Amino acid sequence: MRYDIAIVGGGPAGLSAAVQARQRGKTAAVISGGSADSSLWKAHRVDNYLGLPQCSGAELLRHFEAHAQAMGAERLTGRVLSIMPMEGVFYLSVGSDVVEAGAVVLAPGVARAAKFPGEEALLGRGVSYCATCDGMFYRGKEVIVVGKAEQAPEEAAYLQGIGCHVTYVSDTRPAQLPDDMVFVPAKRIEILGEGQVTGVRLDGETQRCDGVFILRAAMAPTDLLPELKLNGGFIAVDRDMATNLPGVFAAGDCTGQPLQVSKAVGEGMLAGHRAAEYLDRMESK
Repeated sequence: MRYDIAIVGGGPAGLSAAVQARQRGKTAAVISGGSADSSLWKAHRVDNYLGLPQCSGAELLRHFEAHAQAMGAERLTGRVLSIMPMEGVFYLSVGSDVVEAGAVVLAPGVARAAKFPGEEALLGRGVSYCATCDGMFYRGKEVIVVGKAEQAPEEAAYLQGIGCHVTYVSDTRPAQLPDDMVFVPAKRIEILGEGQVTGVRLDGETQRCDGVFILRAAMAPTDLLPELKLNGGFIAVDRDMATNLPGVFAAGDCTGQPLQVSKAVGEGMLAGHRAAEYLDRMESK
């Protein structure tokens, strides 16, 4: 799949960037999980968005999604696991698929959750972020799914369907979880192993496993692009919403305070506009 602009995140900033990209005649893909993963979706009432007072966050987001869809932006459901720039093209790994784009707008919101103990050291050694990518390696084995995203129950069901022995872990049992899937409520999670995952510690109780799938709504931007420059934990951008990496722009909560819908929409508009201009410059060379 090839697009002019790939937009990581389906909240106000990402959807605004998509509308602007389409306004400039560029193809655009908005890559995100379900709408319920957006922090805006959870807002009971929003009174300070111009022209649409007293809306719930979910209602606002539906308006934004409908606008982007009407403009011709495509929505790809999934989580971006990595971004690789190569000779003027960005290759985005979305689950087991690859999306190509000439420019990228990062609008994933704020990565609010810290990594679990043991997660970083054991990534690729039993820790995975993608069930469809790595699930076949664990057929017939014990796996833990840490569900932190709307689509996580679906991915856990996929793992169980291919023969993995799945235990699902989250604060509360999701309604979509298959009835026959083992569920363990836990708030404190530690991943165990020396060079390879051997188990987890859930609220102090140790459980053996062969693999751990951590399914968050989005990856941290520096996990996607390690050379991305940060400022106080947020993505550093200039007045054109450009990052330190050519062809990569950012907008919304990921660029810093204030974490407001109006700011996100405005920055998304500018990021989409500048990304389109960047592509025009590249084509004219």
